[in-house]
Amino acid sequence: MPVCADRSVLNSVAYRATESLAAALEDLAAAQEAAGVRAWTVWVPEEDRDAAVLLEAAGHRLDATPMGMSLELARLTDPETKELDWDDRAVTADVGRINDLAYGYPVPTFGNAIIDLPPDLPLRFYQARVDGEPASVVGTFDDGDDCGVYFVATLKEHRGKGLARRLMHVALTEARERGLRTSTLQATKLGYPVYELLGYQPVCALQMWERREPGSA
Repeated sequence: MPVCADRSVLNSVAYRATESLAAALEDLAAAQEAAGVRAWTVWVPEEDRDAAVLLEAAGHRLDATPMGMSLELARLTDPETKELDWDDRAVTADVGRINDLAYGYPVPTFGNAIIDLPPDLPLRFYQARVDGEPASVVGTFDDGDDCGVYFVATLKEHRGKGLARRLMHVALTEARERGLRTSTLQATKLGYPVYELLGYQPVCALQMWERREPGSA
């Protein structure tokens, strides 16, 4: 994603077998460079030490260790919507801006990544407002029977109010009503307690092995 050339999380690689990753690694690096991408990452299950050794030798470094988590939507209780000003019509500019400010990125960073998404994607953006202004956002993506959760962020000045948790609860309830059975996400250390309160269970620890050009922000 060249419009976010310095954000490795938006220029990600996943693989099925370590041998396939090893065979493709040079081509992947060349493709990223040709696209103008200055930072990209490979998602690795924590137990795959061979892939970690391979990537470290190729100049990648361990950048983050999120937790893969899942939830059976049938176990979800009714949402707490009292005093929650929300809807599912958040605009991409607000979703991007709130994510950028929440995670300390320049504005626009995430906004550039989602501004021109195809209109037919099964993607929904939810927002919770404080005093009429967007303060927390959640994105969901329907993939078969699963509801993937992305772009969860709350402005720093509005944290501690349960906005993201309650907004996610609403979004997940709607996903269940659409017939979806599960939800999955990748949790940062900051988000893990929020997701745990909703009933998500850890599935596997993940590692993000980043390759970044010297001097890139």
